Amino acid sequence: MTSNAELNALKKKYVADGAASPATAFAARAENAEIWDADGNRFIDFAGGIGVLNIGHRHPKVVAAVKEQLDKVMHTCQTVMPYEGYVRVAEKLSQVVPVRGHAKVMLANSGAEALENAVKIARAATKRPNIICFDGGYHGRTFYTMAMNGKVAPYQTDFGPMPGTVFRAPYPVPYHGISEDEAIRGLMMALKTDAGPTNTAAIVLEPVLGEGGFYPAPASFLKRVRDICDELGILMIVDEVQSGFGRTGKLFAIEHSGVEPDIMTMAKSMADGMPISAIVGTDKIMDSSGPNSLGGTYTGSPTACAAALAVLEVFEQENILEKSQALGDKLAQRFGQWQEKFDCVDNARNMGAMAAFELVTNKGKSERAPNPDLAGALCKKAREEGLILLSCGMYANTIRFLMPVTIDDAVLNEGLDIIESCLESLT
Repeated sequence: MTSNAELNALKKKYVADGAASPATAFAARAENAEIWDADGNRFIDFAGGIGVLNIGHRHPKVVAAVKEQLDKVMHTCQTVMPYEGYVRVAEKLSQVVPVRGHAKVMLANSGAEALENAVKIARAATKRPNIICFDGGYHGRTFYTMAMNGKVAPYQTDFGPMPGTVFRAPYPVPYHGISEDEAIRGLMMALKTDAGPTNTAAIVLEPVLGEGGFYPAPASFLKRVRDICDELGILMIVDEVQSGFGRTGKLFAIEHSGVEPDIMTMAKSMADGMPISAIVGTDKIMDSSGPNSLGGTYTGSPTACAAALAVLEVFEQENILEKSQALGDKLAQRFGQWQEKFDCVDNARNMGAMAAFELVTNKGKSERAPNPDLAGALCKKAREEGLILLSCGMYANTIRFLMPVTIDDAVLNEGLDIIESCLESLT
């Protein structure tokens, strides 16, 4: 087997710097919440491929479904010759995704593709150009989704002017001084000063910020946004790429609020590692663009569809939502202990297993400040100790948790103990 050192030499020589991982260990095999690298070293995975592996690495039912599909058909392009998997995934999603009315579905390959197509569909349905997004939001790395992101670096930094007709409103994060009322005031100001209602196709938001820091929007805020959209004839698009498929204790985070969007996007844990995404919306809206206006060569590939159908079966058969909520309770309990023990740990929060805390200086004082350096040091030291851990947030000081919800308790506690030990040595 090729070693980490040999693979790093190849990476340095052949992989573009902007795409190259800073990590030096290369994954060789994985199982549930554990990964072994090319040199045989074991890692506990608290990142889950950035929220892709809610039911774990290589869930046996997903692996079996993909292998079975490989013996049948790998590709035809569904617009050239369709196949059963695509329509079965569409059928299942239309039954479980909480959009208004009867749902129809388009499948794509990635979260960014899903958001791009959601905007296309919203524009076609409303005949309006503008989109309003929120501070801290993350929607992808294509040009239009880069413009939609509520954070410049590193997504927009080197790529010149962004597309127009994208406007911004504040997201409610009381911990950082933005109340729900202030966020609504900012949204209404954007509609008054930048994106007039008669020119605005959609308001796009994450019910829980992902890259922006794992802050859940209050249900009351989501309901107010829904009311504003209804009053002004604007579509409500909810981005569940990171928060969907059981991360928050429900299949989709928006279900905690009871709000029904017009369009929802999803990807990541939809197929347990296979590349697929979906745009699900009210039928009249989804049918608003003309023939052959939506699609792509690989969108909704047979193997990815097989994986997605297997994932939905696993959710039905293995109590994944209950496991997510139970995992969130375990994390909340440990976070509470850390908040008491460490002066640097603050604002622990979770919605199901979508959990995070912040690293700060001067906790509890008026001069409290984010501590991104400590967050970076913690992730680095945890990796050295065999734990894959991610930070995020507008201030890069949030530690987020995206381990599989199927993680064994012994592995979970081992990983949490590593974090506690690292915090002890760093503070």
